[in-house]
Amino acid sequence: MARQLLFYVAAASTFTAGILHLAIIPMFFKIMPLNITLFFLISGLAQLFWVIPVLRGWSNLWFYVGIAGTVILIILWLVAVPASGHPIDANQAAIEGLQIIFILSGIVIVKDRTKLKVNKENV
Repeated sequence: MARQLLFYVAAASTFTAGILHLAIIPMFFKIMPLNITLFFLISGLAQLFWVIPVLRGWSNLWFYVGIAGTVILIILWLVAVPASGHPIDANQAAIEGLQIIFILSGIVIVKDRTKLKVNKENV
């Protein structure tokens, strides 16, 4: 039960972060350059897609890729916003918080799955 809840937490966090990334596009469409608009579109759609491998329990490779991609998004945000002296708004804080939740829950899921696999092999 708790294990399944963790999958739902990971899926909900990446889904919500994806929706928030996509919501940025119409909010700032007239002032964002095309490359930034495409970045938010691709990031948001990728995060929405990531719900599928999480809920279907695809291999750990999918979790590694999802975690790595999310870490890259956080690093890009850290460089583009706080490091540049731009103020942090509530939407950004929510996205980053949700991405951290996804990373942490993904790490726990991978560790748990790896531990279960090792235990089955030792039996």
